[in-house]
Amino acid sequence: MNPESSDLLEYERALALAGYRHIVGLDEVGRGALAGPIAAAVVALPRDLRLAADLWSNIQDSKTILPARREFLSDGILQHATCDVAMIDAATIDAIGLAAANRMVMELALRKLSNRIQPDCLLIDAMTIDDGLPQFGIIDGDARSLSIAAASIVAKVHRDAWMVELSNYWPHYGWERNKGYGVATHLAALSSVGPCVHHRASFRQVAECAAIHGD
Repeated sequence: MNPESSDLLEYERALALAGYRHIVGLDEVGRGALAGPIAAAVVALPRDLRLAADLWSNIQDSKTILPARREFLSDGILQHATCDVAMIDAATIDAIGLAAANRMVMELALRKLSNRIQPDCLLIDAMTIDDGLPQFGIIDGDARSLSIAAASIVAKVHRDAWMVELSNYWPHYGWERNKGYGVATHLAALSSVGPCVHHRASFRQVAECAAIHGD
């Protein structure tokens, strides 16, 4: 791994110097949405970032990147890194709670990746999960670690594509634009037609609309 390829490599560089060989970044998206799944991605960067250096130099927090650019970067990450993605649906979020579902989806993504490589260290955004790996929770990790930033891009592109697909079957909610978040147009549709199976019934705004519509 070339530590000069990005100023987001401080943590990866320090861990590599400490002897860790398979450092992975983990991030999730969709926690605050009223509908749809939460998604988590885990990314193990290639050891030599000089390969596809232009790609890695453009990685940053997914929230700061325009959608078309995110999709382009996600394709590059999937091509040049080792990645996996997992999702947890709205029904499971309602059944076990958001915090538990958030940890579960991260653990699922990590488990999928572990079928291909054996991570020995985990970088994660501001929390920890129930796993035996050494792990480092970094506040604003998707803006401070290249591995986490790459994971945030892959997770967001994957979830956004899923919400666009769902919008073909439930077009009145505008998910192709709002991705299930509680923007004005989504809330107006909820008030008008009520929630559907992909809404998170345990969330207050969804529950209030469900009560009005007798769901």
